[in-house]
Amino acid sequence: MSRTLLLKNATVVATMDDHGTEIRDGAVLIEGNRIRAVGPSHTLSREADETIDLSGHVLIPGLVNTHHHMFQSLTRALPAAQDAELFDWLDALFPVWANITPEMMTVSAQTAMAELMLSGCTTAADHAYFYVNGGRLEDNIEAASIMGLRYHGVRGAITLGKSQGGLPPDLVVEKNEDAVLKEMQRVVETHHDASADAMLQVALGPSSPFTVSPDLMRQSAILARDLGVRLHTHTAENGKDLAFSQQRYGMTPAQFAEEMDWVGDDVWHAHCVHLDEHGIQLFGRTGTGVAHCPCSNMRLASGHAPIRRMLDNGVRVGLGVDGSASNDGNDLLGEARQAMLVARVRDEDPTALSAREALRLATRGGAEVLGRGDHLGRIQAGYCADLVAWKLDDIAFAGGLSDPLAALLFCAPRRVSLSIVNGKTVVRDGQLTTVELPRLVERHNQLSRILIDG
Repeated sequence: MSRTLLLKNATVVATMDDHGTEIRDGAVLIEGNRIRAVGPSHTLSREADETIDLSGHVLIPGLVNTHHHMFQSLTRALPAAQDAELFDWLDALFPVWANITPEMMTVSAQTAMAELMLSGCTTAADHAYFYVNGGRLEDNIEAASIMGLRYHGVRGAITLGKSQGGLPPDLVVEKNEDAVLKEMQRVVETHHDASADAMLQVALGPSSPFTVSPDLMRQSAILARDLGVRLHTHTAENGKDLAFSQQRYGMTPAQFAEEMDWVGDDVWHAHCVHLDEHGIQLFGRTGTGVAHCPCSNMRLASGHAPIRRMLDNGVRVGLGVDGSASNDGNDLLGEARQAMLVARVRDEDPTALSAREALRLATRGGAEVLGRGDHLGRIQAGYCADLVAWKLDDIAFAGGLSDPLAALLFCAPRRVSLSIVNGKTVVRDGQLTTVELPRLVERHNQLSRILIDG
């Protein structure tokens, strides 16, 4: 029999099940890496191999991050990119990133993951599109294995350099697209785990219409479907993105996605800030997912995505912190708060997105976007044991205990107290159990200085 863990006496357990069940004085019984039972504490009083008393805590499913570029942790708040929109921001950063080493990839991914985990994230999709100086997706996979985070590695690519009309400088692109496709296939066949409780999955992700050719978009879609994995890219992020698509291809980003066969329930697109009505209807009708990244969109002045319209039209929406150098943070609970606030500002409507709706996007919404909705994103019997708890005696909750679940969004607590991923405790009493955080931060800062100083 597998090891059992009982979490009991939680002030409230928010299950995120189909009924939105919230259990006062709740408990969860975990067996191995699965949730076995959920209910009031008095109904789950049986003996377990380990019991954790969550009196004074709010317990929710682990948060799911659907879009990130973890290597960018090395270049946060870079002066040359602080006040730039997307294209100028990339122009400032591409030459710096050209000197990234494999060790930098691994350490920056660990740092991003650490911050994510402390904010309540248990699953993260990492759009790793930058490969120079011998770097490979394995560098990030190693980081996830060390940290204990459930990881979706997106083997991305940038292949369209400036000399061919793309945005990136030629020195940072992968010039041979056939070799890129072979590497994508190798990574999938080597690492992708299709099982329900997989800790590691791989997707394919040519970065964007302005950084790869249409042929790579088409061929990667064919390859992904042959291999049975998902597809991810950036779409309709800002005004220059729209203009590029119209000028080069004579199509809107949504029309381009449809033309490239990049729609369907195996595809999710990041940002979609300027997704038009046709695109919203198309994505809703085809089951295409969206990774909403409000902090990055505001940081780069890209605009506010029409999330309420998307949800009302059946579009599957999750949240993403996006790159650590366009958000400059890795706080997924904070991203959920911003999603709630931005929706209200965009629509000038305080009911545009409630706290519970925002938490739903951050949990089961993200799980559904990543194709894991049957096993992640809920506290429900049979689901993977990914759960996080916040301690309610934190100053952030002071005066907010009339609705502790909503207070997670309105009051913005900064650090999770407990995090369990796949049945294993990775954060206890607000501290990571898998790495020594001060040593990681010290090495990360050393590598960042080396990178930026040249």
